[in-house]
Amino acid sequence: MFGQTLNFEDWPTTEAEAIKLQSELAETVREIPLAGPVSRVAGLDVAYDDASGDLIAAAALHDTYTLKAIETKTVRDSVRFPYISGLFSFREVPPLLAALDALDTQPDLLICDGHGLAHPRRFGLACHLGVLTGLPSIGCAKTHLFGAYDDPGPLRGNWSPVIDDGQTIGAVLRTQTDVKPVFISVGHLITLHEAIEMVLQFSPRYRLPETTRTADQAVRAALKTI
Repeated sequence: MFGQTLNFEDWPTTEAEAIKLQSELAETVREIPLAGPVSRVAGLDVAYDDASGDLIAAAALHDTYTLKAIETKTVRDSVRFPYISGLFSFREVPPLLAALDALDTQPDLLICDGHGLAHPRRFGLACHLGVLTGLPSIGCAKTHLFGAYDDPGPLRGNWSPVIDDGQTIGAVLRTQTDVKPVFISVGHLITLHEAIEMVLQFSPRYRLPETTRTADQAVRAALKTI
C-alpha cells in the first residue's frame, strides 16, 4: 500500500543527500483543514534492539469514537541510516511504512511519536510520513526539539505556541492536569488546532494518546521475542 511508494535502492545514505531530499519534500507539506471525517487513526512507534542493531516498528490502528485498538502490526527491519540530529525520519520511515502496509485497513490519520513542522527544516517524521502516504499526520513528541515556547497552564487542554522566527510551528499541550506536556505539530493535511483536538481526544486518561501507548507496548513486546 505505502511501501511501494519508496525505492529503497535510492534511499539517502549520507547527510547531504538526506538534507537535499528533506528540503525538496518540505515544499510539499500542506497545513490545511482535514478534508473529511476521521474514523480510524494509526499510532506509530519504533524501538531499537541494541544487541543486533535492528529496530521494530509498530502501527496501531484505533477507532476514533471508542478509542479502542482495532489491529496492531509490527515489523523488524535493519537500520538504513545513521543517527543524525534533524534527520531522524530517514531511520524510521522505511520500517514504519512497512508496518502501515501490514495493516488490513488503511487509517484516515497518523499520529507519530515525533515532530512535524516543529523542526529546523520544517520536515520532521510526521511530515515525512504524511507526504509519502498522502495521509493527514500529526507529530506528538515527548520532548522538545526546536523552537521557543512558554510552559502552558497546568490544566488539561492548556497549550502555548512553539515559535520560530515569528511563526507558530507547533504547540506545547497539557494532555492531563499537572502532568508534563507533549509537543504537537502539524505533519501534513491538518491544522494545528485540529491536531491539538485530536491528541486530546485520544488522551482521555494518560499523558500520551492511546495510539502511541498501544504502538509503544507493541514494539516493547516484540523486542522481548528477539
